[in-house]
Amino acid sequence: MELQFLGTSSGTPTKTRNVSALAIRATGSRQWSLVDCGEGTQHRILQTRLSLRSLHAIFITHTHGDHCYGLPGLLASAGMLNRTDELFIVAPVAIARFVQCVLDTTQPWLPYPLRFLDVEEAPRILFADFAVQATALSHRVPSFAYSFTERAVENRLDAARLERDGIPPGPVWGQIQQGADAELADGRRVRARDYLLPTRKPRKVIVGGDNDRPALLSAEARTADVLIHEATYTEAVLNRVGADVQHSSALRVAEFARDAGIVNLVLTHFSPRYQDEKGALTLADLEAEARAVYPGRLFLANDLERYVLDRQGVLAKA
Repeated sequence: MELQFLGTSSGTPTKTRNVSALAIRATGSRQWSLVDCGEGTQHRILQTRLSLRSLHAIFITHTHGDHCYGLPGLLASAGMLNRTDELFIVAPVAIARFVQCVLDTTQPWLPYPLRFLDVEEAPRILFADFAVQATALSHRVPSFAYSFTERAVENRLDAARLERDGIPPGPVWGQIQQGADAELADGRRVRARDYLLPTRKPRKVIVGGDNDRPALLSAEARTADVLIHEATYTEAVLNRVGADVQHSSALRVAEFARDAGIVNLVLTHFSPRYQDEKGALTLADLEAEARAVYPGRLFLANDLERYVLDRQGVLAKA
């Protein structure tokens, strides 16, 4: 599975960070999905290998502008690129009203069908590459996390048994790995199920929207390989700005990920008050707070960074 951050700032963009957006794709797939679409997302996409023509679905976590104001421009640009494939938008129902209002007002040319799915009515959706589960979070407006679980898990060959039974590597191995029985040159019939090992666990990535209660993700976290969650503030700043903002601190997210046994944690959605390197508050403060309590693989996302989750469930920068 592949991830690419298109925006990692909270509320407003900075000189180095755009507001929230994340691309996710199954390795080798032509299609990709977008989680959130803050203003300027389409500009970030121009700096990647991603294409609006192959965008399959857009998932919006909630209706705050730093997560959805980029939608109208992106949809219009997709039309100007002569996209024709259906595009899904999975979101709270208010997003459908927002988009329809802009379309009615500005009359862009969209040569492709839009299909809205209300996340509250359909919290589990099956697409070709992923099964997507929505989880309600805690924020000032309805907010959701989306869990992406891969649907295609390759078969594993019992190479030792194949060699022991005199079945040499070659096209027959590939046929067996696809689950199909085969016939050898000497006339022997080979049953695929006799040479297939148990498949690995499907990889799973949770992408959270704004949320002040990470524990709401406990059920989903039990089988997750990666948690991507906002860490808008350090704990001291969060206590100072007050609970009404309904965001999480790096400390609270890291403690949750530790207790849930998640081995890969990516923090994002940083308040602009945290500077990249020099300043009264820096990203190093967020990182230090999380590392003090979290023993797993920790990353602080940057715009345009790409990550790959391998078949063993290890996340690494590409």
